[in-house]
Amino acid sequence: MIPYSRQNINEDDISAVTEVLRGDFLTTGPKIKEFEDAICEITNTKYAIACSNGTIALHLAGIAFGLKEGDAVIVPSVTFLATANAARYCGAEVMFSDVDPDSGLMQASDLEHALKRCKDLGLNPRAVFPVHLTGQCVNIEEISKTAKASGLKILTDAAHAIGGELHGKPVGSCDHEDACAFSFHPVKTIATGEGGAVTTNDAKLAAKMRTLRHHSMQTTPKKGAWCYEMEELGYNYRITDIQCALGISQLKRLGNFVARRRELVALYDKLLEPLAPVLKPPPKMQYCNPGWHLYAVKIDFAAANITRQNFMAALHDKGIGTQVHYIPVHTQPYYKKRYGNIELPGAESYYEQTLSLPLYPTLRNEDIHFIVNEITKAIQVKNESCCNNSCQRRL
Repeated sequence: MIPYSRQNINEDDISAVTEVLRGDFLTTGPKIKEFEDAICEITNTKYAIACSNGTIALHLAGIAFGLKEGDAVIVPSVTFLATANAARYCGAEVMFSDVDPDSGLMQASDLEHALKRCKDLGLNPRAVFPVHLTGQCVNIEEISKTAKASGLKILTDAAHAIGGELHGKPVGSCDHEDACAFSFHPVKTIATGEGGAVTTNDAKLAAKMRTLRHHSMQTTPKKGAWCYEMEELGYNYRITDIQCALGISQLKRLGNFVARRRELVALYDKLLEPLAPVLKPPPKMQYCNPGWHLYAVKIDFAAANITRQNFMAALHDKGIGTQVHYIPVHTQPYYKKRYGNIELPGAESYYEQTLSLPLYPTLRNEDIHFIVNEITKAIQVKNESCCNNSCQRRL
């Protein structure tokens, strides 16, 4: 089976983890700082706070922002559940924004419309959580102009985007946002099993998150070497030395991972070109060089004369795994009960046609040729849906 994604673990990774298992620290030890320092170097930021997973990274930053009941956070609807849920964990309400129907990315105009809806509903917008989707990035320069003009904190969800460049800087450099959150789940570009991190250039924000992830405990040696105090409610959001050892080893290969993903994306683009306009490769944003996590194409399933479910089943029968990223979060039962029916045509249009094809560094070129060949067989273009017969001939 060719899955849509998978981790890449080698002997160096295994040795790194084994070394920790043979040492004195399994949980809070020296590998955590080493991992954080490596993240800072890769993202060109001053501070990195590693934590137990990507959802926690979002939650930690939200708490450190001071988000609370009575606040609202603007979140694009095309994202994983965690982006919106993190705002709710803080007690804040979620104002879902629309996205570009072709890329699935939030635009500055989408943020402006969401801000207007907040005003109309009497909500108090305090933050925005833009999402770098599939590895492609939002135009953070434009987003930040709108956000800062309204006094919003900015937390970028970069779970898909480590290793990419945005406006000529590494993703996570926080040149235009207050903080940036990453995920190291096995299907992501690097893996720590589970794990996440927040980058920031704000010393106070970093210190707050470090304290929060460890029950808000602060040592008080003047009262005794054993003493500590907890002035506010904290959490056990720590990452382990075992996970960080794996993360350090994986980061050493990040450049190779990203380069190979870019090669595979270029090959997909070339081989899938004859299937246009029924199948379209992801549009490329000129202001970023993606560290591709997903290869999400858009398919006009009506023109292809097949449902998405049947299309995915046909590929699965040939040993090819696919996935849909994502069901718009505003349509989830929890959020529909809370906020009612919301119309976001860009998000809904993107969702109706998107499909993620296999993408990971150990995927071979011949695998891509096989996948594209099976896609071509599965798509049946209706003659009347083509502007001419060229689409039919190509298929």
